[in-house]
Amino acid sequence: METAQRAPETIGTVLADLNSAQYAAVTHDDAPLLIVAGAGTGKTTTLASRVAWHISNGIDPRRILLLTFTRRASQEMTKRVDGILRRLRGDGARGPGGSAVWGGTFHAMGTRLLRLHGASIQLDPGFTIMDRGDSEDLMGVIRSQLGLARTDRRFPQKGTCMDIYSRCVNSQHPIGDVLRSSFPWCLEHEDDLKRLCADYVERKIETGVLDYDDILLYWLGLLEDPAAGAEVRKRFDYVLVDEFQDTNALQARIVQLLRPDGRGVTVVGDDAQSIYSFRAADVRNILDFPTLFDGVDVLPLEQNYRSTQQILDATNRVIAGASERLEKNLWTAREGGELPAVVSCHDEDEQTDFVIRRVLELRETGLQLKQQAVLFRATHHSLPLELELQRRNIPYKKYGGLKFTETAHVKDLGAILRLAENPRDLSAGLRVLTLLPGVGPATAQRLMEALTEGGGDFLTWADLPTPTPAAKFAWASFVPLMIDLTRPDPMDLSAQVHAVREMYAPLLERRYDNATARLRDLEQIERLAARFDDRLTMLADMALDPPAWAEDLAGPPVLDEDFLILSTMHSAKGLEWDAVYLIHAADGNMPSDMATGSVEEIEEERRLFYVGCTRAKDWLYVCFPLRYYKSPWNHTDAHGYAQLTRFIADGCRDAFREEAGGVRGERDTDEPADPAVSGAAIKTRLRAMWA
Repeated sequence: METAQRAPETIGTVLADLNSAQYAAVTHDDAPLLIVAGAGTGKTTTLASRVAWHISNGIDPRRILLLTFTRRASQEMTKRVDGILRRLRGDGARGPGGSAVWGGTFHAMGTRLLRLHGASIQLDPGFTIMDRGDSEDLMGVIRSQLGLARTDRRFPQKGTCMDIYSRCVNSQHPIGDVLRSSFPWCLEHEDDLKRLCADYVERKIETGVLDYDDILLYWLGLLEDPAAGAEVRKRFDYVLVDEFQDTNALQARIVQLLRPDGRGVTVVGDDAQSIYSFRAADVRNILDFPTLFDGVDVLPLEQNYRSTQQILDATNRVIAGASERLEKNLWTAREGGELPAVVSCHDEDEQTDFVIRRVLELRETGLQLKQQAVLFRATHHSLPLELELQRRNIPYKKYGGLKFTETAHVKDLGAILRLAENPRDLSAGLRVLTLLPGVGPATAQRLMEALTEGGGDFLTWADLPTPTPAAKFAWASFVPLMIDLTRPDPMDLSAQVHAVREMYAPLLERRYDNATARLRDLEQIERLAARFDDRLTMLADMALDPPAWAEDLAGPPVLDEDFLILSTMHSAKGLEWDAVYLIHAADGNMPSDMATGSVEEIEEERRLFYVGCTRAKDWLYVCFPLRYYKSPWNHTDAHGYAQLTRFIADGCRDAFREEAGGVRGERDTDEPADPAVSGAAIKTRLRAMWA
């Protein structure tokens, strides 16, 4: 039976659900536009509708570039664009769709353009990409080779060295400035760190690999090249950027060079939600956007669809204390609600008891556990709460942990494929070779040098003797595998992953615990491989958009699938819950005592607190323990008193109601002794001691 087609709608009908500010932003002309989208004001709907508006006006979707910070955000917007276009055409009609838009993360779009145009700037389009862990490993190898790992002094570890390098690249600041502002304990090593970073750059160039930061750096170089930049710019008439407050210096400069006159540029963001300076994001990018191009229009979205007016009044007052911001005042058409609460607790135990008690009280009114969230500044802040939740058999999920592609066995498999793709990839080669029994870093280094001298042909290794007696059997299967993976007519990608998995399985079982679950993870990668056209594309995808986890085999059924959400405030950005509990809202925890070294750091902590508060729809509880024990796990009595976070200052304290964390009205049921009798007895005893 055929489904009746729906009649096409006009663009006016489709956009009728937008409020006036959203409609003005969607239908704005081609002048550069900054949409200041407050929390919960429908920025995704607005940006997707603007893309659809351009397409409905005859713009080829392939000439639209949509830059986001997550693949999910890009996919969600593309889906919404397609929904709008289907309504305009009528069901069943064919025409340009949102999937043709150049949409994705900065790094994914940069990779795609570098594959197409990289040769113009002497970049091999077949480059491989190292993820953060691989980059740290390479940094560690060079650190050792330069003699910086000697034990007579404390030199920064490879992870810190990588952090310093990445901050320099993304902020475009000299290493001395970066060390002084963010890594002052490393200042004495400035010269050695320069040498280390310089060698790290040279090693990447020699081996034809890029790290995560290089993608943006080379994309910027591509745009700065007169000829190549012009070719890239010819591709796009419109550039739209989501979450502009999260851009770093490189990303902001890329946006500027994509459309130097600003025509067709639309950026969406909220300066009040700029909380990622540790990733080199710079709030100045959005604050200064009106001066980036001539004729920039600024349109605020202020109607909130998430929170009650009482919560909005409080959060508006909190962010009003910022020293510099883009003006907006959030409001809602929702009615009802109660004032958010500042909950004073005697100590951490009373805070834990209050949160659990209130969570269960709301659950009894019909609010599921998963509609409630406990937010905190640092992951260790939730540990006492987690222990008590476990004791009371209350299920919860905590956001964070090791990503799937950061697990050792997945990185091992990826390294084998990367080495096959690029035999010069030193970090991949060293990781793979040291998996073999008896092969250490020095032997692995010699084998990689031999491979390089042999022009990257793995037959070179076939002519060498077994590197160590212990590696005899593994070497006999490993070298033929690498030769097969690099033949001119290789097997399909799933078969390649299967062959790698078969060779690697004995090494995995020998090296790691929980081998069965790890091998199933690799089976999942084999199944996923069928979705990719080639090995290079899959490796790039795993590096740029890794899955966060892999599910284990299903266990016994859990009949109660409800669970409480625990999350850091950073991880909570973009999410919402009916009830939100912010714990440890004491100065020193919020703001963190590690982030009070400058006005800029404190201002970002204010924005982080604001982000946490604006996740709440109906109930917001800001919990504040008055007393902290010096050593909570050792049960000593040494303690100090805390102060309520400075972000709820006297100027906005009246936007919150006061509540005590203890159970109100609790009384001892025993009858008290006659005070006259007991008091007289004590006095008599005291006098008798000195008679």
